[in-house]
Amino acid sequence: MKLFDVYPLLNVNIVRGKGCKVWDENGTEYLDLYGGHAVISIGHSHPHYVKAILDQVSRLGFYSNSVINRLQQQLAERLGAACGYEDYQLFLVNSGAEANENALKLASFHNGRTRVLSAQKAFHGRTSLAVEVTNNPKIIAPINANGHVTYLPLNDIDAWEAELAKGDVCACIIECIQGVGGIRMVEPRFAQALSAACKRHGAVLICDEIQCGYGRSGRFFAHQWLDIRPDLITVAKGIANGFPMSALLISPEFEPVYGQLGTTFGGNHLACAAALAVLDVMEQEHLVGNAHNVGSHLIERLTRLKSEVPHITDVRGRGLMIGIELDVPYKEIRQKLLYEEHCFVGCSGTNTLRLLPPLCLTLDEADAFIEKLKNVLI
Repeated sequence: MKLFDVYPLLNVNIVRGKGCKVWDENGTEYLDLYGGHAVISIGHSHPHYVKAILDQVSRLGFYSNSVINRLQQQLAERLGAACGYEDYQLFLVNSGAEANENALKLASFHNGRTRVLSAQKAFHGRTSLAVEVTNNPKIIAPINANGHVTYLPLNDIDAWEAELAKGDVCACIIECIQGVGGIRMVEPRFAQALSAACKRHGAVLICDEIQCGYGRSGRFFAHQWLDIRPDLITVAKGIANGFPMSALLISPEFEPVYGQLGTTFGGNHLACAAALAVLDVMEQEHLVGNAHNVGSHLIERLTRLKSEVPHITDVRGRGLMIGIELDVPYKEIRQKLLYEEHCFVGCSGTNTLRLLPPLCLTLDEADAFIEKLKNVLI
């Protein structure tokens, strides 16, 4: 048997990591400005994280959600305190797509409606409902194209309000910083007007914080820069630093009904141990503040670099979620960064480099990246 070939693979086999560095099978060291696609929040192989998982698996790796799991309760309390949503409820699942899937289902159960508004260039996952609200026809299979979704321009409040006024909208789902869409920022005025319009028209506001959340923007959630309070918040990626886990934060207005939602593996003992260790490290090492400080420094350096070297046309983002738009396709520059400068970066569209490093990135590491980027652009 061979692997089903769904990804174009970079020709490197990573076998070890520490902090913001990774090493391949030949011992070559790389600076990681990609974080496994925004998943590595506290750094690779953090000793506290490793110990927490080893200690837990030595006691109990898994048991079913049909019994009490005190770790889930601890995580709900700790997460609520960390992000400022103590009054919300927590539902734990396994992946970002699954979190969005359950958010959309819960919204529909709540108001009985079926139509959803999503943003152009949005990405919310690859499962049934999640892929339907993703604005990419290439990945929406015929079985998923059910006509439930209207895609609207990001930040065009008139367009969103006109659809909401029809009175049949179940939910609006937005990424407060679009990742796959090219690090596109939601404007505060739009977010606040959309939140108010959802309340007026009985629609549920879902903030997809899967990539932009969990400290990456320099606040715990990116929507907290916009002064809004969503009905549902989805998180994944950085929540457990690489252990498969995601969550749905649910406002107090939603009443749980037995049988509507469920999960086999969600919130298992190992996942909860990993997530609790992540919160420990984030708090002890002040990683949300670090994301803000180092990210601001990196954006400032990149903005200056734009006037010094060719090909950079725009720099945008917040915290440690940064897009570098180029006037050429990213492929050659990304490969030079990897194979010549030994630095991992992500990408969006055809011409945007995407930086999603661990939140423990240092100022020295940020400056080292600037020099590597300069080397491949000059």
